[in-house]
Amino acid sequence: MKSIYKPNGVSKTSFWIGMIMTVLVTLFLLFDSIPKILQMDFVVKASAPFGITASTIFWIGLVLLVSLILYLIPKTSILGAVLLTGFLGGAVAAQVINNMASFIPFPIITGVFVWGGLYLRDKELQGFFPLRK
Repeated sequence: MKSIYKPNGVSKTSFWIGMIMTVLVTLFLLFDSIPKILQMDFVVKASAPFGITASTIFWIGLVLLVSLILYLIPKTSILGAVLLTGFLGGAVAAQVINNMASFIPFPIITGVFVWGGLYLRDKELQGFFPLRK
C-alpha cells in the first residue's frame, strides 16, 4: 500500500516541497483565470494594449482554467503542464512584442513552479528526466 507521503516512491521532503509549489502556482493561476472568465474591468483594460478584445479574454481564461484542472488531476497532470507551458510561452511572447520586459520573468517563474512542483511529486517524471549526480 502506497503512503500518502511517498506516492510513486518520492521522498517525503520532495513530495511536500512539490505540493507547496503546486499549491502556490495553482492559486496564482486561479487568480489569473477567474477574472478573465468573469471579464472583470481591470483585466479588460490591462489586455487592451496587447490588442486582446473583451470577448477573447473569456476564452483565454477558460483555456487557462481547463489547463489548470488537467494539471491538478494526477492522470492528466503532464498534459496540463504542457498546455500551461504553451499558455505561459504565449504570455512571454506577448510581453516581448509589446516591449514589457519587466514582466517577462513572471510567466517564466510560473512555468518553473508548474514543472518543478510536478517533478518533485512524480517519480516517473524524475525517471524520464533524471538529474545527474
